[in-house]
Amino acid sequence: MKQLNRNKRKSISYAKWGYVFLLPFFVVFTIFTLIPLLSTIYYSFFENYRSGLTQIGPNFVGLANYKQILFETALPKYAWNTFCIWILGFIPQIVISLLLAIWFTSARLKLKFTGFFKTVIYMPNLIMAAAFSMLFFALFSDVGPINNLLVSMGHEPFSFLQSISGNRGLIALMNFLMWFGNTTILIMAGVMGIDNSILEAAQIDGASPWKTFWHVTIPSIKPILVYVIITSMIGGIQMFDVPQILTNGRGGPNRTSMTMIMYLNNHLYSKNYGLAGALSVILLIATSILSFVVYRNLTEREEI
Repeated sequence: MKQLNRNKRKSISYAKWGYVFLLPFFVVFTIFTLIPLLSTIYYSFFENYRSGLTQIGPNFVGLANYKQILFETALPKYAWNTFCIWILGFIPQIVISLLLAIWFTSARLKLKFTGFFKTVIYMPNLIMAAAFSMLFFALFSDVGPINNLLVSMGHEPFSFLQSISGNRGLIALMNFLMWFGNTTILIMAGVMGIDNSILEAAQIDGASPWKTFWHVTIPSIKPILVYVIITSMIGGIQMFDVPQILTNGRGGPNRTSMTMIMYLNNHLYSKNYGLAGALSVILLIATSILSFVVYRNLTEREEI
């Protein structure tokens, strides 16, 4: 009995070390995320801006900032701009990524140099968005190489940066080029995790490659697809650097490329912190609702 008690005293409880290792994350999260988030929500109910050299506020105004953002500004227009640009870049991104992931992981095709191709398609993701935007600005400007090529081929020059379709198309193209490699790698990880016996069973049953892809592969990688769609949607809502640099902060012709975060940045630049805080809270709520809706719809199990 005494020996048993001694062993109990000498035994070490490792459960507490899990909390110890988690502590740095919670400390950093609280200081750099939770406290700023709560302060943003708090100050969104205040009038707080600078008029010349005079500081106005902070004065409590309740929901006045939210009413002004929702009913007295062009926020719906900027939300529509953001959605259009995101969907223009995301649809080809997910389609191309699915095709590349299937090709690179197909045992039937047996493609060579897949490691090299994976590295190449992922490389644009490593380039800074600012550098990418400056490159496209130089390439597609009115006197850039693309227009010079069009003129040499006998076509009229096209003002990409001064047209709505050209501006939005360039931003969507850049987002596609920067992120389709990352999406391909994620989908490949999901495809490689599918049990080969399931695919072999589908082939034995006479399923065509298209039916195997649609009825076996897609349902099997559904969690990865949900993650890709939600993270891409959040990134689309937070779109800022590419259109900001490409349009020099003006949002293209008639602000048709002005995104919601660009609009938020204008309020921060003007030191109108109350409206900026209200807009941040609105974006947080909208992002949470859209993410929940997408997650709920895509993960809902079919009723038997």
